[in-house]
Amino acid sequence: MTDFLFDSSGNWIAFRRSSKDNYVFGKDGQWIGWLPWNEAEVVDKAGKYLGTIVGNRLVAFGRPYRGYPGYPGYPGYAGYPGYPGFAGYQPLPPGASDVSSLKKGRDD
Repeated sequence: MTDFLFDSSGNWIAFRRSSKDNYVFGKDGQWIGWLPWNEAEVVDKAGKYLGTIVGNRLVAFGRPYRGYPGYPGYPGYAGYPGYPGFAGYQPLPPGASDVSSLKKGRDD
């Protein structure tokens, strides 16, 4: 079952193919990052911190650099997961912000 990820406003911004999948994809199905430490921290394909999964939200915290996590290998094409709808507003956790890099240059 697809694990949809939203911003604090409830807008769909990313997804995983399942909650066990370590790869994160953008709304268009393109691979944008992965979870190298099998936790909630997502890094982009270059190994830089992208955000943290908190429930069904992808938010950014000021995280110290953990070192280069390596390259996981190409995850394959995820396809289009369907439209999950609107998740509703949820306040950000203390010290968090929305992952703005996923919104830049996108036509929602």
